[in-house]
Amino acid sequence: MTTPTLPGHPHIAYHEGELCVEGTPVHALAQQYGTPLFVYSQASMHDALAAYQRGFAGRKVQICYAMKANSSLALLQFFARQGCGFDIVSGGELDRVLAAGGDPGKVIFSGVGKTRVEMRQALRAGIRCFNVESEAELEVLNAVALAEDSRAPVSIRVNPNVDPKTHPYISTGLKGNKFGVAHERTVAVYRHAASLPGLRVVGIDCHIGSQITEATPYLDATDRLLDLVQAIEAEGIPIHHIDFGGGLGIDYNGDTPPAADALWHQLLAKLDARGFGQREFLIEPGRSLVGNAGLCVTEILYLKPGEEKNFCIVDAAMNDLPRPAMYQAFHAIVPLQPRSDCAATKYDIVGPVCESGDWLGRDRSLAVQQGDLLAVLSAGAYCMAMSSNYNTRGRAAEVLVDGTQAQLIRTRETAADTFRNERLLP
Repeated sequence: MTTPTLPGHPHIAYHEGELCVEGTPVHALAQQYGTPLFVYSQASMHDALAAYQRGFAGRKVQICYAMKANSSLALLQFFARQGCGFDIVSGGELDRVLAAGGDPGKVIFSGVGKTRVEMRQALRAGIRCFNVESEAELEVLNAVALAEDSRAPVSIRVNPNVDPKTHPYISTGLKGNKFGVAHERTVAVYRHAASLPGLRVVGIDCHIGSQITEATPYLDATDRLLDLVQAIEAEGIPIHHIDFGGGLGIDYNGDTPPAADALWHQLLAKLDARGFGQREFLIEPGRSLVGNAGLCVTEILYLKPGEEKNFCIVDAAMNDLPRPAMYQAFHAIVPLQPRSDCAATKYDIVGPVCESGDWLGRDRSLAVQQGDLLAVLSAGAYCMAMSSNYNTRGRAAEVLVDGTQAQLIRTRETAADTFRNERLLP
């Protein structure tokens, strides 16, 4: 018997008592590749991207996947094949784009701390645009471009002082955040950028945060951004594209973010009303394209009852899934093969890392036994990309599922992999 899909996960469902990604039983993947194991649904990524494409139908838009969410090469290759560009924040990410076959002419380079080496690398690769985040960065980029006998295409990232109503660690558009140029300074900064011989002003950029679940912050930021475009162009500086950033949230725990196509219907209506409907737009979605496409499979090592807490100790840890430890983030956790032969008990689900902060879920009611497998859902974004080798733990393997076909896209790291670049004393 087929049961309904899990909320927010249309391509992850139980079939005859077995959790499946698309048409593939997850238990079989865990048996073949071991745990912890990340499994991604290609259909989920395709559907998430299609919602943006529907919202932009008939408009001149470039979707640039924010690859910091998940930079695994096979996923980058998938998005490149769909026509996406990429939003990068380091020279290493540019290398990944090129290795995956991405077009450097569709790359935008964000981030507050670009180095001279990274700037030269990006100029030589021929990226589309630098999203400049400070006046000091403008000066350095100008000098680097002149030394390269080039002109760097730039947009200024504006900090509109709009509250995205999200976790403070992933809020980026308030005055107290490190990102972007203050709204009040923007016109003066554009005037200065236009005067520098090594720079070529091409656009304007705004990104207010991540895991945003309401339309209002986007609409407020859009109004402030369009006010600036009018003021900048009144100075005789044309703005060729408007970059609205990313940040649209996903459903982790009953969250109700607007659908991408519905959100863009509202934003485009505002743009049309203000006479900007025919401009070229850029958008930088990340989490909303991959977050709910992925899960992490983990084995229950031990069940440890206690006076105040019961612990379900699993083989995945904070080095595999950092979001709970970093943000107190919620991920739904479900069994691969639900049981009816034991009672549900409330557990804290914790990993083997030697830290009290190594937890994946608090107070979860599960009917499980030692040796069972669990799936940590909504693990496609900011999990593998932020994973580490803490406690000399190798990074997990990754598998991409397309219907009934599953492909290994990253092999599991060995201990030798983790110290390959180290050197012993003579």
